[in-house]
Amino acid sequence: MRIAAVLIALIMAAAPAAAQPAPARPIDWDALRDEAVQILSEYIRINTTNAPGNEKAGAEYLARILEREGIEAQILDEEVLGAGRANLYARLRGDGSKRAIALVHHIDVVPASPQHWTVDPFAGLVRDGYVWGRGAIDMKGDGVAHLMAMLALKRSGVPLTRDIVYIANADEELGSTGAVAFVDRHPELLRDVEYLITEGGDIALENGRLQFYGVGVAEKRTFWQRLRVAGTPSHGSRPTRENPVPRLVTALARIAAYETPLEVTAGVDKYFRDISRNYPEPRRGWLADVGAALAEPEAREWILSDVYWNAILRNTISLTVVTGSSKTNVIPAEAVAELDIRLLPTADPDSVLATLKALAADTAITWTTIMAPKTPLENPVDTELFRAIERAARERDPGALVTTPMFTAASDRPTYRKLGIITYGIDPFRVESGEHQKMMHGNDERISIENLGWGTRFIFDILRYAQ
Repeated sequence: MRIAAVLIALIMAAAPAAAQPAPARPIDWDALRDEAVQILSEYIRINTTNAPGNEKAGAEYLARILEREGIEAQILDEEVLGAGRANLYARLRGDGSKRAIALVHHIDVVPASPQHWTVDPFAGLVRDGYVWGRGAIDMKGDGVAHLMAMLALKRSGVPLTRDIVYIANADEELGSTGAVAFVDRHPELLRDVEYLITEGGDIALENGRLQFYGVGVAEKRTFWQRLRVAGTPSHGSRPTRENPVPRLVTALARIAAYETPLEVTAGVDKYFRDISRNYPEPRRGWLADVGAALAEPEAREWILSDVYWNAILRNTISLTVVTGSSKTNVIPAEAVAELDIRLLPTADPDSVLATLKALAADTAITWTTIMAPKTPLENPVDTELFRAIERAARERDPGALVTTPMFTAASDRPTYRKLGIITYGIDPFRVESGEHQKMMHGNDERISIENLGWGTRFIFDILRYAQ
C-alpha cells in the first residue's frame, strides 16, 4: 500500500498544476493575426472621435462580425445616449457551471489633429509592420484582441465552463455615460458576471527588457474643477482693478506651487516591493521600503523624478486650461481655468477641495466640479482569474513578475465594480513604456502586427486557464 501511495504521489506531482481545456480543433494563429489586422484597420476607419462619438457605427460593425460567427449581438441604449451613440453586448455560451467573464472596451476615441500625424489618423493604414490610427492603442486594439480571442475559443471548440461576455461601450473618454447606462439599465445581463477585463494594466518594457506584467486592481479618481472670476470688460489700453485675469493668475500660481502630501497606499507599497528586484542597491532597498525611502532626500528625489511613481504616491493637480480675452486689447468679462485633479483611492474629495480654496485665497473665485469622483476602486488578487493571468504570463516569460500598478487615468471599471464584479485592467500588448505613454492620446498612435497577434493569444490563454 505504501509503494502504491508513493507511485500515486509521483504521478500527481508530474501532472500539470491545473487542468486546462484543450482546443478540439487546431488554431492557425498566423491567419487569426492577419484577420485581426484587417478588422482593426476597418474599425479605425470608423471615426468615433468623442465628441460627438458616432459609436453606433462602431457597434454595428462589431455586431456584423459577431453575427457572422453565429454569436448574437445587441445594440443597446441608443435612446439615452443620443443620436449616433450606442453600446454593444454579445455572449459566447459555456455550460454555466462557473460564472461569466466579461471583456469590455470603449468604442470612442479622443480627437486627433491630422497636421501633427505622419499618416491620416482615420485611414487604418497598415504599413511598416504596424496598424496606424487613432484607437490602435486606446482602445480599439484591445477590443479587437478581445474579439479575436473569443472567436478563437468558439472556432476551436474549447469547452467553456464560463460564458464569455463581450461589451463595447460609448463615451468612456468624456463622461462614461455608456458604461453607466449599461450598468443601470441592464443589470440582468451582468448578474452572472464574476470577472471583467478592460484597460488599466501594463506590460512594462524598458529598452526591450521585460520589467513586469501589470494587472490593474486600483485606479485614481478624476475630480476636475473649473475656476471662474468675473470682471468688467473694457479697453486694454486703460488697466483696471476689475480685470479678472490677474486675480485668477495669482490664485493659480499659489495652487501650482503647492506640493500635495505623499501617501503610500497598501497596493502601491506592494507594487514597489514587487518591482524592487529589478533594481541594484541602493535603489532596490529604497523601493522595498518606499515609505522610509521618501524621508531620505536622495531616495525621494530619484523616486519622484519618475512621473508615474510621483502620480501614484499623491493626489495630483495639473493646470490644463486657462482662458481670458479673445483679443489682445480687450479686458475680458471673465477669466476661467480648469484643473485636472486625480485623487488616490483613500482621498476625501471635500477635504482636497477645501485645501485648494484656502490656497487660492480669493472669495471672488467661483468653483465648479466638472467631473465628480467615482467610487474608490480596489480589487482582490487572490482569485482564479488572477492566477490564470499569472500562468499565461509565465508561460511566455518564465519567472516573470506579475504585479499590481495603480492606474493614474480613468476607466469604466468603477462603474462595473458597483455590481460586485471583480474588475482587472489588462493591456495585452508588449509596448515600450515610453512609447505607450507617448502614443496614448498622442500622435502617430499605432500597434505592431506582431503585438496584435501576441495580445490575442495572451487573452485567449487567460480565458482558457480561467475555465
